[in-house]
Parts: sequence; C-alpha cells; structure tokens
Amino acid sequence: MRMFCVLAVLVAANLLNNWLAPGAYVPTCVAAAAALLLIARWDGLTRADLGLDKAALYRGLRWSSVLVGAVLAVFLAGLALPVTREAFEDERAAGLTVGELLWRVLIRVPVGTVLLEEVAFRGVLWAMVRRRRGTAWATAVSSSLFGLWHVLPSRGLSRANEAVAVLGTGPAGTALSVAAAVVATTAAGVVLCELRRRSGSLLAPASLHWALNGFGYVLAWALPRWRGVGDVP
Repeated sequence: MRMFCVLAVLVAANLLNNWLAPGAYVPTCVAAAAALLLIARWDGLTRADLGLDKAALYRGLRWSSVLVGAVLAVFLAGLALPVTREAFEDERAAGLTVGELLWRVLIRVPVGTVLLEEVAFRGVLWAMVRRRRGTAWATAVSSSLFGLWHVLPSRGLSRANEAVAVLGTGPAGTALSVAAAVVATTAAGVVLCELRRRSGSLLAPASLHWALNGFGYVLAWALPRWRGVGDVP
C-alpha cells in the first residue's frame, strides 16, 4: 500500500507538470516531495535511511563541492570542442531572458526538479525498496522508474536540441528521441543511486543533478550570445 501511494504521487505529479498544470510546476514539486516524505515516515524510514540526517548532510557537502566543480569543468571542455558543442544548442534555453534563466537555475531546477526527483528516486523510493529487497533491487527499480518519469517531458526534445534533431523531428524521430531519453536517464539514475550509496547522503546526487541541469541551462543560453548570434534580451 505504501509503495502504491509513492507511485500514485509520482504519476499525479508527472501528469500535472507535463500536461494538466505545467504553470504550477514548482508548487507541484514541493507538494509532491512533502507527500513522499510523509509516506516515508509512515513506512518507518528515518532521516538516516533517506540520507538526510546531520552526518549525511555534512558528508554530502564535502562531495558536492567536488561534483559541482567537476561538472563545470567537463561542460566547459565540451563547449570548447566543436565536436561536442552542438549538444549545448538548445532552443528552450537559448530563448530565455536573463530573468527567466535565473528563475530556472535558482528556483525551478533546485526547488522543483532536483527536490522532487532526488527525494522521490534516490530518497524515499530507493530506501523503501532497499529495505525490502536490497541495494541492487533498489537501484534497478528506482533507475527504471526515473527513466520512465522522463517520457512526457522528452516529447519535444528532437525539435529543441540540435544534437537530438539528427533522429528526426517527425513521429518516428520523436519516438526515437523519447526512447533515447528514457535509456539515458535510466543510466543517469544508476549513477545517481550509486553516488547516493557511496556518499551516504542525498545531498551528493542532488548537487550533481543541479549542476548538470543548471550549468546546462546557463551554457545553452550563453552559447549563441558568445557567438554573437541573436539578440541579447
């Protein structure tokens, strides 16, 4: 019953964020994360089980500085190389105003995306499955559901990102881009779960998650302006 409740919250949040009420994205994510933490308490999970106790947060801070710095270094190297630069050409970020960019990087991503997804997939769900079936099952279930979680938000990916557009922009291309996104985010989920396990803290995967999304937005926004293409809002 408690596992079913977790899945019900995630399905509801996914539909609200991507179909029914996308304008309420951040409040929906915060409410869903709070609901999941209540279910975790109902299930008897402790803060330590979720990687949120005091000791875990201190460990997470040490991991976070290294992870955020590493992501920035890799992204800057990717931006400098012509062969990988195309991956940063994303119309969704390039067309943002400065205010919209700051909202995404400082509010929408950390308070919306990262909060809900880390609490859900590397926090509550991972801990619930791990207690019942062990770490390998926890990682497999959490990562698979994390991949499926991205089906709806990846529907327009082939039209917005130049690197993904090679798959085509028609129905077949959209299906391929969604499938690729599911596979990629499932693999990312495995990495984030392993980071959660090794660090013992939910803050470590959350920091990596924010760095990937946040720096991705900033560099995709900055790329056409560095090239002198388009007008600065």
